[in-house]
Amino acid sequence: MTVDAQLDSLDETASIARDLIRFDTTNYGEGTSKGETEAAEYVGAVLESMGLHPEYIDSAPGRTSVITRVEGRYELPVETARGERPALVVHGHLDVVPADPANWSVDPFGGVVRDGLLWGRGAVDMKNMDAMILTSLREVIAQGGPNRDLVVAFFADEENGGAYGSHHIVTTRPELFDGATEAISEVGGYSVQLGDRRAYLLQTGEKALVWIRLRARGTAAHGSRVIRNNAVTKLAEAVVTLGTAEWPLHLTMTTELLLAELARVLELEPGSLSPDELLERTGTAAGFLTATLRTTTNPTLLTAGYKHNVIPDTAEALIDIRTLPGEEASVLAEVRRLVGDDIEVEVVTQDIGLENPFAGPLVDRMVQTLQRHDPGAEVLPYLMSGGTDNKALSLLGITGYGFAPLKLTPDLDFPAMFHGVDERVPLDALSFGHRALADLLRSY
Repeated sequence: MTVDAQLDSLDETASIARDLIRFDTTNYGEGTSKGETEAAEYVGAVLESMGLHPEYIDSAPGRTSVITRVEGRYELPVETARGERPALVVHGHLDVVPADPANWSVDPFGGVVRDGLLWGRGAVDMKNMDAMILTSLREVIAQGGPNRDLVVAFFADEENGGAYGSHHIVTTRPELFDGATEAISEVGGYSVQLGDRRAYLLQTGEKALVWIRLRARGTAAHGSRVIRNNAVTKLAEAVVTLGTAEWPLHLTMTTELLLAELARVLELEPGSLSPDELLERTGTAAGFLTATLRTTTNPTLLTAGYKHNVIPDTAEALIDIRTLPGEEASVLAEVRRLVGDDIEVEVVTQDIGLENPFAGPLVDRMVQTLQRHDPGAEVLPYLMSGGTDNKALSLLGITGYGFAPLKLTPDLDFPAMFHGVDERVPLDALSFGHRALADLLRSY
């Protein structure tokens, strides 16, 4: 099929996802972003076209989130029914991480359709699900409404911890989530290939987030001198120490269950492979899953100096730390011990980890939905190595899961699409996701 023919045949989900990609909503971190208000207004207009009344919430100029409530259909007296079927939060985020066009084969904000895929920053994280939410809502409302109240939110600032998005709204407008006890969002419900079987990974938890800045101080001097107290050298040693640290294996409730289920599906004797070896059998999914077995401490940015022949007196590095839920304090203490007293450690952003049971009516319905749309497929729980806005919602007692259903081909390295180059999603996966999500919202 030619590119023109593909464009002519785009369904509404792919069309909205393409439109959203064309809003450059880059989040640069530390309070700086662009395009979030424009994207929120676009989403709001789509919601208004369904007869809904979205509210726009600005945490700062240009940092706009949009939220609305969809009333459920109830046969019983409304208050009784709402007590039996509490509201469900369905949420996405509109910001994306930066993309350098020089590294991409397409314009990262062009919304290019090619080879049966939609390309662009946000195609996977997470303007694909934003579009799936909107088109699923339209379908469900046209068919009489959802089975319970829905709180539908599109947040700003998720890619920098949510201070200008979900955390701001949870703190300042908690009443918007009244009656809600559960939530669904990104990075769950996508398919992986396990031998000759297809399985879907349902996200039931996520690691904690601890972003730190390392700062080394030394003596400013001419670049030709012998300077033992060199800030760059001291920082480099600390960065290498953390970047190469071998953190110990620690299995949680979720990873233990996942490993047991993987052994069953792959028909392996329990304990015949180490946890790392077993997760490697999941193919490209291992890119996400192996990081859930232990803490990770990845250097992501270095800043030092201003001229080739000047030794700077300060050097800084950013480290992205992801710990297992509840281990934030102990990991931070170990980080300080590893880098030594001569390195300053500043916590820039910190947020909790989550671990929810792979059980209950919502989980059961998500599993049933995936198996109804892909008969014979397995559905397995997993702990996400990254994080979502479910962290903020948990402060209100809302239990969040990852359910952005996508039926993928085995050759697509899906984990590599997140924050990667040439981010893309298959068009037929978007259609599958729309159908599955609409089914869940209609029936749960």
